Amino acid sequence: MDPLKDFYNAKLIQALAETISFYAPNFNGNAFQKAVLNNEWQTLELKQRIQKISLTLKHFLPKDFAQAAKILTQTAQHFKGFEYIFFPDYIEQFGQDHYDISAQALEAMTPYSSAEFAVRPLIERYPQKMMGQLLKWTQSENEHVRRLASEGCRPRLPWAKALKIFQQDPHPILPILEALKQDDSRYVRKSVANNLNDISKDHPELILKTAQNWFGQHPHTDWILKHGCRTLLKQAHPDLLALFGFAKPSHVDLSIFNVPAQVEIGSNLKMIIELQTQQAELGKLRVEVCLHYRRANGQLSHKRFKVIEGNYRKEKKVEKHLSFQPLSTRRYYPGEHGLTLIINGQPMAEKSFELVGKP
Repeated sequence: MDPLKDFYNAKLIQALAETISFYAPNFNGNAFQKAVLNNEWQTLELKQRIQKISLTLKHFLPKDFAQAAKILTQTAQHFKGFEYIFFPDYIEQFGQDHYDISAQALEAMTPYSSAEFAVRPLIERYPQKMMGQLLKWTQSENEHVRRLASEGCRPRLPWAKALKIFQQDPHPILPILEALKQDDSRYVRKSVANNLNDISKDHPELILKTAQNWFGQHPHTDWILKHGCRTLLKQAHPDLLALFGFAKPSHVDLSIFNVPAQVEIGSNLKMIIELQTQQAELGKLRVEVCLHYRRANGQLSHKRFKVIEGNYRKEKKVEKHLSFQPLSTRRYYPGEHGLTLIINGQPMAEKSFELVGKP
């Protein structure tokens, strides 16, 4: 069961109906509640419940979209939390022919829920106008609106349809990210970093060039770049590693890399790593391990984990635990598995172990 779908219960629908009725006295709150909470309600999952609320609102609100949007914009101010995403969802579903009203409504609603999903159809239908509006939003005093400027145009926003126009050519996004690269809000900076990371998956050289141009300008910008380049760092992009100060680890001696010979499914693997150097210090290191795990068909897949990162003196000893507890996104199967130790992008050692037990 999706935990979020339980937020959409009779109490929430009643509060919604009563608040709408305050702004729209002719709204039939009782009939609205019965229409939403009908016989099919319990069978609906999260997204279906959101859409059910939007569709039912369409039936009970004024037919004029401008009037309906005004009522929902006023009502939305009384409901704060991601679960109230059905407000911008209404705009997404029924406001595509009303650009100006929809853009204004999403700007007003996003501080109370989140409009990054709802704004994407407007970007696709009115790319120049909507991207111009996103650029204006970067100057908003409200951090939620500034975040929407970045989050809404992410090429690969999770749980949303990809914006293929920006997967093909992300250059229209860059002025928005440029405007937010020193934003005081970590909430906004995280979105900018995630947008950069999205772009890096299709245009790594563009993000490398952006990082080289931006790096060192401001601590906020450097934080954004470090998080925004995480995929390229995992891929050990040499120019990017050098930009962030991760030199080739030829001076690093791996004195200990201990991995148990056998690990039980459902338990933790404990590894011990000890690094030393004959030089004055180890310096700046990014230590990772790549897990080579077996899938149901017997083939190996790979997952990379960061162990430590920082500046270190002449030696560094660390313990790292990897969980083999089955996840909804990953199951483990018995057989030979492997670990590769990676320092500053360079493979340093490999170990194998046997995973035992029932999947």
